Amino acid sequence: MPAELYILRHGQTDFNAERRLQGQCNSPLTALGQRQAYAMGRALARQLGEQKQQWQFVSSPLGRTRQTSALVCHGMGITTEPVQYDARVQEVGLGDWEHCQIEQLLLDNPQFKARNDWYLEAPQGERLPQVQARLRQWLEDLGEQKAIVVSHGLTGMILRAMLMNLSYEQIWLQERPQDALFHYHNGTLTKIAVDPLDLQGAPELSALSASA
Repeated sequence: MPAELYILRHGQTDFNAERRLQGQCNSPLTALGQRQAYAMGRALARQLGEQKQQWQFVSSPLGRTRQTSALVCHGMGITTEPVQYDARVQEVGLGDWEHCQIEQLLLDNPQFKARNDWYLEAPQGERLPQVQARLRQWLEDLGEQKAIVVSHGLTGMILRAMLMNLSYEQIWLQERPQDALFHYHNGTLTKIAVDPLDLQGAPELSALSASA
């Protein structure tokens, strides 16, 4: 188990703004999502100082996390060369529900409205033990190394729950912010909010996003 981790979710995407499920499909970051990603990098630069080159940087290989990672690196003042893409930290696969409008899905399945874990019911989707198994393997391979990981909403909740030994019910009560990151250190989890208007030294974000 790593002694220290920074856990980030990708910035807001078009599908997030449209209230569509993404899972392992993709949509690009919105302008707000680009600002959120850059601000997370700025926050990490302040947190890590001169030690930022000593940390592993791991990202989900999906397009929105690649974009986020590139902007986080720019915010930190480092190149993207250290970023390692690892499918074990990608989003929970939502099978036949990917691209679906959340409101319509809940209208069609009213029994889900009282549940926070309904994502796991997706036809052809991943199940919790599958996601936990790949995350557990990643954590074991990481060992005691310090790492920054850019992941996703559901996967991030499951990862934090594993680190903190949360119950099944507690997993789904966690938040999934895109304007904050989580710092895990020696058994303690701290939320660090960021300001998406913290753009000092920002590159031209739209151009950066298009080339990411």
